[in-house]
Amino acid sequence: MTDLVVYRGDNKNWVLTFTDDAGVAIDITGYTIFFTVKKENVYVNSTSDITDALISKDVTSHTNPTSGISSVAVVPADTENLEPTIYKYDMQLKDDSGNILTFIKGNFIITADVTRRSS
Repeated sequence: MTDLVVYRGDNKNWVLTFTDDAGVAIDITGYTIFFTVKKENVYVNSTSDITDALISKDVTSHTNPTSGISSVAVVPADTENLEPTIYKYDMQLKDDSGNILTFIKGNFIITADVTRRSS
């Protein structure tokens, strides 16, 4: 379990590198990364139900797919109206055959900002 921390209303980018057990890069061309943040761990009896997601992103454009490199970005609009507290997140990788692997999950911590400036 890995915690992700972001200041409310800030930009944040997590760079991800996918490798096999031998450390060799996995070609993620055609893959999708699903990033979801929810208020709490809640089991939903549907594979596509993200209606209670606070943040939901599908990443299909990767930084360097043949080298297994991608990123997930949070922009100010994703967090600016969320209460600074601890949420839950996970990231899943869907390959080009439709197989899904949850590769990371944990706490998504939004920290209160001291100022809210944009200029």
